[in-house]
Amino acid sequence: MLANRSRDTKPEVALRRLLHARGLRYRVAFRPLPDRRRSVDIAFTRVRVAVMIDGCFWHGCLEHYRPPVRNASYWSQKVRRNVARDEETTGRLIAAGWQVLRFWEHEDPHTVADVVERTIRGTKALTRT
Repeated sequence: MLANRSRDTKPEVALRRLLHARGLRYRVAFRPLPDRRRSVDIAFTRVRVAVMIDGCFWHGCLEHYRPPVRNASYWSQKVRRNVARDEETTGRLIAAGWQVLRFWEHEDPHTVADVVERTIRGTKALTRT
């Protein structure tokens, strides 16, 4: 468990490098909800866009999640709680005026960066008019 990272995972770092190379600036491990101890992986605070990269195991990816053989009931409950917390966090962020983008760790970082960039540039264009 100690080896599991909560931030700076390979998918996060790969995405951040691509976004930075495209001229986008962001906050890392930002807590947009002051009343909650929850952070988003990448935050564009000026346009209020939160980006989260969910790990397939920890967040129950339908494509890749395989429950462990040992202590299966504990882990299945843990993943269900994580999914419920993710849904609650997304709902709270939306209610607070944030746009939420969630991606799986197995998604191509270039494709994810394209979506994030289009969202950021589109949101910036909307706020200028």
